[in-house]
Amino acid sequence: MRAYGNNTDIIIDRDREAKSHGLLAERRLAPPLLARFENGLLYRFIQGRVCTPQDLISEPVWRGVAKMLGQWHGSLPIDSALDSRPLTNGTNGANGTNETNGNACNGDISHNTDLPHSHTSKSIASRSPTPNIWTVMQRWVLVLPVGTEAEKKRKLLLQKELEKSFLELDDTSGLGHEGLVFGHCDLLSANVIVLPSTSPASQRPSTETVSFIDYEYAIPCPAAFDIANHFAEWGGYDCDYNMLPTKSIRRKFLNEYLLSFASHTGDTINSTVVNKLVEDVDRYRGMPGLYWGIWALIQATISQIDFDYASYAEVRLGEYWAWREETDGTRKRAGKEIPLRERRWAQEV
Repeated sequence: MRAYGNNTDIIIDRDREAKSHGLLAERRLAPPLLARFENGLLYRFIQGRVCTPQDLISEPVWRGVAKMLGQWHGSLPIDSALDSRPLTNGTNGANGTNETNGNACNGDISHNTDLPHSHTSKSIASRSPTPNIWTVMQRWVLVLPVGTEAEKKRKLLLQKELEKSFLELDDTSGLGHEGLVFGHCDLLSANVIVLPSTSPASQRPSTETVSFIDYEYAIPCPAAFDIANHFAEWGGYDCDYNMLPTKSIRRKFLNEYLLSFASHTGDTINSTVVNKLVEDVDRYRGMPGLYWGIWALIQATISQIDFDYASYAEVRLGEYWAWREETDGTRKRAGKEIPLRERRWAQEV
């Protein structure tokens, strides 16, 4: 049973979450959704072991994650998760809930009058299918607090960075439909379940079988974003950048991922495709910091959980700024030392 956090409807569309869960359950990628109620939902328990960040760096586990993520991205139609068809598995999206206007948090910004009047923001609003990772981030920026001059300036700065990132990164050339796949977008260790193995304890499998849980952030996104976001989670809640995968490990992960992806799409995988995805994941490595940094700024104002979201926001946004400084050359020109996260990302082995 999942109970929703305080005011999390500001950042999460619960109807969309239920639709996503229903779609995944139909494809046997999630346990059946049994019921919804006003502030939570109930779904079948998955037998298995919840991962820790230390588990994610274990080769049998990360190979299992790569394989399962490839299945997600290769088999889930991004349009089916966004339509209004009735759900199976015990719920239909309205049963047992209060009807609300989901536009407040689902990324539908096409008619929003609070957006800056710029060509870029209109491009984000028109990116289809909607909602997607870009429109959700835009929605989050719009609800950032503006109680002080510093907060107003930060909101404007983050709006500018979001638009800049969208223009630079969203070129529709990636995997999936016009560069988008149906992503999990929250593959931290606690959302990866290692299923029980039938092999004897003395014969550890080369690839564990895993399942993913918690689909509240699942949405169409660039595959490179979903993968880069998962790699960022290798460091855990403490953001231990020494844990992040090196270049050689990332390539092995992506090879495993693409083999699984292609088995569900019929695509041909060669070195050109692998190299393109390696480059795309590198390009997107700063975006999880912006995504979760904005999220944490909102959580700092609404959450009742005993967690320092304000400090966490600074750490995650720091990852974004470090990536920016590295890619535009300002860090090198200023003679500054390369940050640990960027140094680890550039490490070969």
